[in-house]
Amino acid sequence: MGLAWQQGPLAPGAVGTFLTPEPLPARLLYAEPLRRRMHVMFGGQTLAESDDVVVLHESGRYPVAYFPKASIRLGWLAVTDKRTTHQDLGETTWFEVRSEERTVPRAAWEHTALPPCARVLEGRVAFAWRAMDGFYEEVERIVGHAADAYHRIDIRQSARHVEIISGGAQLVTTDRALVLYESGFAPRWYVSRQDIDDGLLVAVERETFCPYKGICNYYDVNGVGQAGWAYLQPYREVDRIDGYVSFEPDKLEVSIDGERLEPEPGQQVVAHGPDRRLTTDEVRAEEPSEPARASGASA
Repeated sequence: MGLAWQQGPLAPGAVGTFLTPEPLPARLLYAEPLRRRMHVMFGGQTLAESDDVVVLHESGRYPVAYFPKASIRLGWLAVTDKRTTHQDLGETTWFEVRSEERTVPRAAWEHTALPPCARVLEGRVAFAWRAMDGFYEEVERIVGHAADAYHRIDIRQSARHVEIISGGAQLVTTDRALVLYESGFAPRWYVSRQDIDDGLLVAVERETFCPYKGICNYYDVNGVGQAGWAYLQPYREVDRIDGYVSFEPDKLEVSIDGERLEPEPGQQVVAHGPDRRLTTDEVRAEEPSEPARASGASA
């Protein structure tokens, strides 16, 4: 998923290879300017807003947005006695975030003893995603985590013959599937519901969330548990998969032009990173009203 997560080039399970004579370090961190206006909502008001946000890509974690202190609402951060040590970025100081309505401990942090190579993060603060009301680029809410500029989804129409088989029985056959290519994942094949017999899919209660596609719903398929999934209201960037279903190749036999699709590295989705949960409640949360902008005073 993007640059440093799942099988991206800076992730622990990178699927590609850097063509260098010497091996790269086991961990590589990458920071770059977001070059978009971002603001953070807390307690119904803007906590921070800046055109100068830096995004940190850390191996095995989602991207994190760092705001300059001068962009943070005056008096809303209070230093706590909590100190931790980041293995690459040194000592980290933690803040509680407080508004007139509520206070959240350890809701923001700053790396206060940065090595020379990481000075781009000096004087910058990051906010715990789930502790905030919401993050926005311009006036559009960003859910899940800071958007990864290196995460890409391409959807292509295919004329290849796709079959879904279970226990030797052919369940689905089509020559008009869509194939979805997503950074860090193996290709996924999507079949139109028009090519799926009524009653084959039995909806289950499970739902998961993708920051780039939306809420995912799951189905039992011919008695095989959660072997299919669909995005019933996909984000507009991927709305071509509206009305389509994909099938798990490790639970059913999925064949492309007669050749069975074998699960491969990157085919199994990891639902969330070690730093935070991704749940559908974040998508369905009531969005706060648009506030007055931050004063621009330092923390």
